[in-house]
Amino acid sequence: MKARTLSDRLIGRFAYLYMTLFVIAAIIPFMTIVSTSFTDEQYIRANGFDIFPHAVTLDAYNYILGRGSSIMGAYQVTLLVTVAGTLVSMLLTTMMAFALSRREWRMAVPISFFVYFTMLFNGGIVPWYIVTTKYLHLYDNLPALIVPYAINAFNLIVLRSFISTIDNSIFEAAKIDGSNEIQLLFKIALPLSLPGIATISLFYAISFWNDWWLGLMLISDRELYPLQLLIRAITSNISYAASSGVNSSIAAAAIPKEGVKMATTVLTIGPIILLYPFLQRYFVKGLTIGSVKG
Repeated sequence: MKARTLSDRLIGRFAYLYMTLFVIAAIIPFMTIVSTSFTDEQYIRANGFDIFPHAVTLDAYNYILGRGSSIMGAYQVTLLVTVAGTLVSMLLTTMMAFALSRREWRMAVPISFFVYFTMLFNGGIVPWYIVTTKYLHLYDNLPALIVPYAINAFNLIVLRSFISTIDNSIFEAAKIDGSNEIQLLFKIALPLSLPGIATISLFYAISFWNDWWLGLMLISDRELYPLQLLIRAITSNISYAASSGVNSSIAAAAIPKEGVKMATTVLTIGPIILLYPFLQRYFVKGLTIGSVKG
């Protein structure tokens, strides 16, 4: 008994040590990014990166935020797309996941197969672009940043699996009491699936927030640029200026190139980091979706 207790203690201590090392390994790169964004460019060139800022300056942030209306406009576009896109995606995904989880619906299995099939094969970028722009008219408008990502097949299958773990007798009892399918969804399935819904909502929010590809493909109006695409354009312009002629290289030398890269990273990941604590209590349980039956 004592040997077993000692073994359990050793395993517990090893687990704590492993998690401590893992946290340190994860937080050091983030501290380096934040530190570099506040460090003078000349110091970075001479001494490299460090986890603590030296020769503190706000040049990188002044350079980015000096674009003023462009950055704020891109933030507004990205916030709107993230909030609206997540709400639309969760509404559609939840309704479809609930329908596919209903065992008595004979079309659930065939449609689930077609959903899974889209994860393996697609028509390619050119057919997608033609359908999106010519037939759906999703070009240079906000729906172009939302509709193509409205339902993610992986998220749909995961949420369906979570809803499927709810005991079917609960739905049967509610139907005997006179509940219809809409009431089953919003009064039973949604409250009992809150951890899964919170986790999938976070996945959708991160996807919309980090996306720049739809903007690159479907947006030409600079006023509709999402944040990620605008920052990509800013960093690309800096790199282009640094690799151009002598005059451009002299001008580019005054730009805190490394600091700008790190500052853009801080500006883009900030809102998502603030969102995570509100969903943390659901996140761990949501990651175990479908692991426990009943």
